Amino acid sequence: MRAIYGAAHTRTNYDGIHNFSWTGAGVMAKGEVRERMILGAVRLLAERGLEGTSFAEVLELTGAPRGSTYHHFPGGKSELVAAALELAGSHAISVMEPLRGQPAPVVVQGFMTLWRRLLEASRMRSGCAVLAVTVAGNDDELLADAGRIFRGWREHLASLLVDGGLSSELAAQLAALTISASEGAVAVTRAEQDWEPFDLVEAYLVGEAGRLATDAPA
Repeated sequence: MRAIYGAAHTRTNYDGIHNFSWTGAGVMAKGEVRERMILGAVRLLAERGLEGTSFAEVLELTGAPRGSTYHHFPGGKSELVAAALELAGSHAISVMEPLRGQPAPVVVQGFMTLWRRLLEASRMRSGCAVLAVTVAGNDDELLADAGRIFRGWREHLASLLVDGGLSSELAAQLAALTISASEGAVAVTRAEQDWEPFDLVEAYLVGEAGRLATDAPA
């Protein structure tokens, strides 16, 4: 599933959960600088983790003016990362939403496809920006932000599964399992540089969704 942002992001395409690439060049409008820095931070978090997401790296990646860092983010790196988390969180929900109304196995398959496309587009270099902040765990406020985003993803995926025919209880369980397992599958696949862990987890989750859907009362 590919989502393309509006006029302020006409040169930025997202693939999968929150991977993106710029397909054009040019001078950024003033109002675009902050947004582009946030997009750059999402990408760096996904590829290099929290420690590898510095203002210098963001400026190099995005081509933003050097003087724009503390102008747009007076709170420093934490403010930039918090904005990146917010974008990553909301974008993931927006690209999952078109799955609403589909049967539970299709919802789970679609969710896993989003992660697969991120891995494919980045040649297994990108993972989850939210997990990267969670693993670093050295900022209580950012950790709380990450927890809120994961909780939002679980709740949203559960609502899709309810609309796909599961009970609220089973949907909540499967949503938690799917998100937790997919995060692990992405990490292990990146480490091994091999699709096998991802394929195995995907097959199990889709099969489990199918089993639960079959057992659900009519």
